[in-house]
Amino acid sequence: TCLLAVYRYKHIFISIGNRLFHAGQFLKMSEKISDLSSLQPENLHVPLANVLDALQAAGEITRLRILALVYEAELTVSDLVTILGQSQPRVSRHLRLLVEAGMVERHREGAWAFFHIAQTGAEAAIARNIVQRIDADDPLTSADRLRLDEVRRSRAERANNYFAARAEDWNRLRSLHVPEDQVEAAILSIAGDGPIQSLLDVGTGTGRMLELLAPLAVRATGLDQSHAMLNIARTVVEREGLRNVQLRQGDIYALPVDSDSFDLIVIHMVLHYLDDPARALRETARRLSPGGRLIVVDFAPHSNEFLRDEHQHRRLGFDGSEIAGIFRDAGIQLVDQQKLKPDNNDGGKLTVSIWVGRDPRLITDEMPNSGTAIA
Repeated sequence: TCLLAVYRYKHIFISIGNRLFHAGQFLKMSEKISDLSSLQPENLHVPLANVLDALQAAGEITRLRILALVYEAELTVSDLVTILGQSQPRVSRHLRLLVEAGMVERHREGAWAFFHIAQTGAEAAIARNIVQRIDADDPLTSADRLRLDEVRRSRAERANNYFAARAEDWNRLRSLHVPEDQVEAAILSIAGDGPIQSLLDVGTGTGRMLELLAPLAVRATGLDQSHAMLNIARTVVEREGLRNVQLRQGDIYALPVDSDSFDLIVIHMVLHYLDDPARALRETARRLSPGGRLIVVDFAPHSNEFLRDEHQHRRLGFDGSEIAGIFRDAGIQLVDQQKLKPDNNDGGKLTVSIWVGRDPRLITDEMPNSGTAIA
């Protein structure tokens, strides 16, 4: 059975290997490789040795099955052991080889480690090219997907139980401010039609901002300190089929992502939980690429003290001058502000403010129309 399975996939590696080899011979690796350029935004320059290493890493039946699985979802070693029916040491060894080859990325989340198909680079494009050539009706990978669905259902059930236990408090908080669809419509208007090359959602929570904005992005990352919230976000990402999204556990004061690497960053309803919002915004601003935009969404000043006592809110909203000063100190230009006020008959509800900043380096275009600015 194993030999038949290897033979079944052999044509994938012959086809890709020949194509990449001839691209290297005739284009001397200096032009875009057409098969891979559709998978990555940048022009790829792929040394022949890298191609060979990648194909050797993928050229084993279990590793190929792993590639197909982590293309669909972020998975732990335990998830893969369950799906593949193989021992933990064997699965770990295969994962290590794929990570070393640059085809799979590994990140830690507390005591857990998650694996996902690589997002950037030549090896990532090769990995995706290989997976996309596998017959969707192949019996072996179809069986793997069925077991993956079982893992997903179990994960979703645990996340839903966690959320259900807190649903009453969550719904009460949502009812305090202007309707969520009004806030989200404003965020989408600011974001524009895309494409966004790289999106970062800081304090992603349930992943709603990723659900809203990731379809406009080439790649997206959601960060949160709470493992439980990341589990909820993971079910949302998988449900929506957002294969361009990665989730990371991290401290907002020490973001585990590279500087100068995101052209849109969103901080949605996070600052009021923080002891030091200014420090968090300075840390976030350093992650903006030149000309990148920062969208901050939070409450305008209010007097609902119960939010401190019952929901751990450290701050009761922010006024425009405070955020403008923080942006200025962080080296970010404040280019737009909006206040989403409740209707007159909803006088007890809170106003939501949106601030839009931009990294001043190499600004060559105008901000998209994002609504009426506040005087």
